[in-house]
Amino acid sequence: MQEKQTRPSSFTRRAPAGLTALAAASVPFQTMAGLPTQTPPTSVSAGSGDWLNLILGYIGDAGLVAGLAIAVIGFLYVSYAGYQKFNEARQNRAEWGEVITLAIVGAGLLMISSFLLTEASNVITGTI
Repeated sequence: MQEKQTRPSSFTRRAPAGLTALAAASVPFQTMAGLPTQTPPTSVSAGSGDWLNLILGYIGDAGLVAGLAIAVIGFLYVSYAGYQKFNEARQNRAEWGEVITLAIVGAGLLMISSFLLTEASNVITGTI
C-alpha cells in the first residue's frame, strides 16, 4: 500500500526560523567584549588622544603598505620579464647575453627599490 504523504503544518515550517530569532535575541551583549583592541599606528603613541595625529599615523601606515605592494608588483614584473626573455633565448629568438643583462639590471633595480622603500619607511615612521 502506498502511504499518503502529509504536508507539514505551518507551525513546523516556521519553527526553525522562530527558534533562530529567539536564540539570537537571547545572546548576551557581553560576547562582543572579547574582541581584540585596535592596533595603534606605528608612528603615534596609543594614548595621546590627538585624533589628527592618529589619522595621519594610519595614513602613513597605509603609505607603507602601498609602497610594499608597489615593490611586490615590481618584483613580479622583473621576474616575468626574465622568464619571457629566458623562453625567447631557448627558442633562439634572443641571445643568452640579453638574459644575463636583464637579470643583472633587474636585480639592481630591485635592490635600489628595496633601499628606497626602507629609507621611505624610516622617514614615515620617524625612525631615522
